[in-house]
Amino acid sequence: MERALEGVKVLDLTQFEAGPSCTLMLAWMGADVIKVEEPTRGDQGRRLGADQATQDSWYFILLNANKRSITLNLKEPEGLDIFKRMLPHFDIMVENFGPGTIENLGLGYEAVKAINPSIIYASIKGFGSSGPYSEYKSFDMIAQAMAGAYSLTGMPDGPPLKPAPTVGDTGTGLHTAIGILSAYIQRLKTGKGQRVELSMQESVVNLLRPSFRGHYTENAPLPRIGFGGGYRDLTNLFPCQPGGPNDYVFVRGTGVSERVWNALLKIMNREDLIGDERYRTPQARGKRIEEVNEIFGAYCRTHTKQEILAAVGPLGIPTGAVQDTMEVMHDPHMRE
Repeated sequence: MERALEGVKVLDLTQFEAGPSCTLMLAWMGADVIKVEEPTRGDQGRRLGADQATQDSWYFILLNANKRSITLNLKEPEGLDIFKRMLPHFDIMVENFGPGTIENLGLGYEAVKAINPSIIYASIKGFGSSGPYSEYKSFDMIAQAMAGAYSLTGMPDGPPLKPAPTVGDTGTGLHTAIGILSAYIQRLKTGKGQRVELSMQESVVNLLRPSFRGHYTENAPLPRIGFGGGYRDLTNLFPCQPGGPNDYVFVRGTGVSERVWNALLKIMNREDLIGDERYRTPQARGKRIEEVNEIFGAYCRTHTKQEILAAVGPLGIPTGAVQDTMEVMHDPHMRE
């Protein structure tokens, strides 16, 4: 089956993660992505976490699969001339250089548009091209901090924490890919190219959209709420056997029916609590949330996370074993 972007050609002037994750998605969809790199060192991501100075890192490989590459010194007239002669043959160009760099190379949008009016020109910047922070450089952790993600992550009585997923980078890459696809569809209708601009900060803000509800309801920021999420029912992270660093399970049993609650009690060998008015309804359990957590927690402490997932998941109670990255790679569901 032909992939959706078969025949679409992309010039990739990106590095590290935000840009490469975007062009990787385009490559997965069938686009012919040509990565343009500086001759002496290439994409700086090639060395990030590499075991040896002469080897590409897995960080780089996982973000640049399915692409072809060339080296050009865009600071030299010959390299710049070659690049400009390539431009008319491409549909899309993506760059995520620091503020002002692409313009200093003579490859800003207006210059590229003059060579190829129909090109879709995508730029990723930490804070966009206007505003008081537009000249500031950014990486994933900066974008997440400035967008509010740190302030929401962690326990209520602890410091803000960095979320593990690199949503500032790959989340921006995803937004960029969506913008490029929208522009490409519009070009199919009008024949006109356009500029697509992404701010890393704004991309993270968009992913956090529901977290800004306090601005409208209470004129106050949403606080850190830890694992419970503010739910007044069985919703928490529970330690399991054999007690390793990731032997935990997260369960969200908010609002389960009496039938499901009774089925859960049977699994936990707590039939003695069936019909107990203290726990029979979500409202009743909400008034005794610490007791409910201890009842379920006692069960978890004598079972593995996979046993709990296999027992509780089929009841219709959302359940997730905390899997490390190796467990994810060997998860039979992921490998199917």
